[in-house]
Amino acid sequence: MSDKTQRLEIVTPQRKVFSEDVSFLVAPGTEGELGVLPNHAPLITSLNIGIMRIQQEGKTFKVVVTGGFMEVRDNKVTVLANAAERAEEIDVARAEAARRRAEERLAKKTPDIDVLRAELALKRALTRLKAAGQ
Repeated sequence: MSDKTQRLEIVTPQRKVFSEDVSFLVAPGTEGELGVLPNHAPLITSLNIGIMRIQQEGKTFKVVVTGGFMEVRDNKVTVLANAAERAEEIDVARAEAARRRAEERLAKKTPDIDVLRAELALKRALTRLKAAGQ
């Protein structure tokens, strides 16, 4: 790792999604987007559903995270995410089906529908579709 990079690790309960040196990243914090350059001050923050943008050797990568926490310390960024996937791993048909299901649930407005759960499912699906370029 050079002095112009920092180590980024994105892990979920199921797997390690990303573990490489990067030059810059933007994370979807619960209070707004947060940019992190090498030598950033130490911090811990919660993450929202959103797209992480990662710059590495002049290229930009996208990783969808569905909430979690991020710690920055000693040029190492650790993301503990509920779920995460690289943009190129996203199954667009599956994300589109999830979007339709969530929209149908929200349209029903019956007492047995958990509205918050349906809204979060819709936000996850829309974020995945956006990251996949749909």
